[in-house]
Amino acid sequence: MLRMKEIYAVLDRHIRYAATKAFFGTKMTEGSSVREHEIEMLSLVEKLEDLQAGFNNDTYIDVIHQSLPPSYDPFVINYNMNGLEKSINELINMLVQYEATTKNSESSVLVGEASTSKAKGKGARRWKRKKGKAKAAASALSAPVAPVGMGRGKGNVGSKPNKANDVSIHCRKKGH
Repeated sequence: MLRMKEIYAVLDRHIRYAATKAFFGTKMTEGSSVREHEIEMLSLVEKLEDLQAGFNNDTYIDVIHQSLPPSYDPFVINYNMNGLEKSINELINMLVQYEATTKNSESSVLVGEASTSKAKGKGARRWKRKKGKAKAAASALSAPVAPVGMGRGKGNVGSKPNKANDVSIHCRKKGH
């Protein structure tokens, strides 16, 4: 009977070693679900507790924090700075909420990002200047243009605009 206990003790030691190695070596990949990762970590914690590995709750939480990718660093810093004392199940719920919050904020940021790809089509078009009226049009375009209804200079707030000197935005002519 004593011999059987020794055999099973060695076997338990090997199982505990394998579970500890898996627990400390598990890392969450960036972009994967935190819920799935934490379920895996929770099953390893339960296995280690069944094998009486001798770790306390703080050690389990520290290892879970270390298994998270760098995108969860703000969460870990906040957790440690505020001195939160949570159970593993509460930690998992907090991580799931953090993941949902960050995914919502990332999706709103991604909507506003511009595309860097080039437009497909006929390629870049080159505009040619017409001879003759081109010089007159170019000088009219380079003249300063005041917005419609606004006089030139400082002017007073209550004064009427001087329409004789204004240049139209649409046709680039003075006086109307």
